[in-house]
Amino acid sequence: MSYRKLRKKMHYKEQIPDSASDTQKSIDTSITENLNFIKQKTGNSPDIIIRTLAISHDPKVSAAIIHVDGLVDNPTINEFLVQTMEDSVQEKLQDEDLFTVFTEKVVAVGSLETVSDWDTLFQSLLSGDTVILLDGKNEALIASTRGGERRPVEQSDSEITLRGSKEGFTESINTNTALVRRIIKNPNLWVESMNLGKQTNTDLSIMYINGIVDENIVKEVRQRLGRVDLDAILDSGYIEQVIEDESSGLFPTVTHTERPDAVAGNLLEGRVAIFVNGTPHVLIVPAIMIQFFQTPEDYYVRFPISTLIRMLRVFMFLISLIGPAFYVAVTTFHQEMIPTDLLVIIASQTESVPFPAIVEALIMEVTFEILREAGLRMPNKISATISIVGALVIGQGVIQAGIVSPAMVIVVATTAIASLATPNYDIAISARLLRFAFMLGAAIAGFYGIILGLIMLIVHLVSLRSFGIPYMAPFAPLIPKSLKDSIMRGPIWSFNERPKSLNPQNRVRQGTDQKPLPPIKRGMMRAETKEGDKNES
Repeated sequence: MSYRKLRKKMHYKEQIPDSASDTQKSIDTSITENLNFIKQKTGNSPDIIIRTLAISHDPKVSAAIIHVDGLVDNPTINEFLVQTMEDSVQEKLQDEDLFTVFTEKVVAVGSLETVSDWDTLFQSLLSGDTVILLDGKNEALIASTRGGERRPVEQSDSEITLRGSKEGFTESINTNTALVRRIIKNPNLWVESMNLGKQTNTDLSIMYINGIVDENIVKEVRQRLGRVDLDAILDSGYIEQVIEDESSGLFPTVTHTERPDAVAGNLLEGRVAIFVNGTPHVLIVPAIMIQFFQTPEDYYVRFPISTLIRMLRVFMFLISLIGPAFYVAVTTFHQEMIPTDLLVIIASQTESVPFPAIVEALIMEVTFEILREAGLRMPNKISATISIVGALVIGQGVIQAGIVSPAMVIVVATTAIASLATPNYDIAISARLLRFAFMLGAAIAGFYGIILGLIMLIVHLVSLRSFGIPYMAPFAPLIPKSLKDSIMRGPIWSFNERPKSLNPQNRVRQGTDQKPLPPIKRGMMRAETKEGDKNES
């Protein structure tokens, strides 16, 4: 950079007002000066509502009520602040201290605090609280009046279950934490709040159950969040990307959910939940690989059904990962593994196709990914049309044109359906990306390329950690007692201990005598009834 450009850049920096230093001074005793400063800092924005009141005539004392339109509960301000100030102060002021009158006799809201610095005042004001300024006082009262228009509690669109709670998180952090407290009515359910984002000042909370969670995990969460120094936090994805263990890998080491019952279940196992205001997605740490194949509904049905469904999900994940690669390897290098009749049919279909199997697979996979992304971003009415057009193009057009064989269309369609069967989107998209690497390996070395890719993938997964917890637990390291809630799901009465990999403080989850008792035989019931009748006589 030249000297002239450097001087110009330094001069530009000097012209920028230091807003942080402006708010370091204390609140003035003059209400006029304070209101002028608020208007100057907020650019005299029309949504900053300032209402002045004359609360005493002898001596003359003025007060001001300041709030942000749309962030407050207007009935609370009108009924419990403005009306009470107009009706009560004239009678109760007299010789008492002004702040004592307001805090004890006038302001009738749930929470009230006193602040003396501008940073805290603006933080509270822009969060939805109401600021009360009094003439002659260098302090301000902060009344809790947060409200405004919010999305109601509805069912989650991305995590639909047939059985269980239908409640889903909203964009309000207070509503989300309250939904979890409705499930876990325990005083040991602790919440710690903070603000992140130098410009957005986004509210953030971490939730855990004291006495169950490992203190080292909570300490690690605090440290990683304490290192966050971003300009803006617009979604929990910002936090996820700066606190995860492996940021460059394809596999997620932090999971998220929109269901309060899922958060409650993870908290009871010894995990930590991270709530971010403005998003319905709540982060859960630490996360392990098998956790992405589980849903809350698994625990609401009987264990044989849940076990079969979990095994099916893992099988579908493997198909979505290596399905096309397996077809490419078989048709290119290992034709002897195909039955003769089937091999003749496939050969007759591919005879008119000018491309090798790997090119067919790449064409179909790329086309399907384009259609999937287009249908996901379009409005619902248009996405249905795109799905129909895509089915016609893939199902008939490419086959009749001789670009792709019918067998390849079947393989790609089966792979796409298998990827949709994975309950977690993050792990499903990881398989979709790795699918191309496995196809290239199969085209180069056949089954040897697929096996080498699987070995490299397993080594990578074993090396991952999520907040210090092994990513492949309870398989690596092997924890036999935790296998009952992995690919297989044991009966509820067998979950006597919490997962050992999380190192919870309280390992005991329930009693050891929760197994259902066998039915009493009819003969024994008759004998007990007769014996009871004799005793009564």
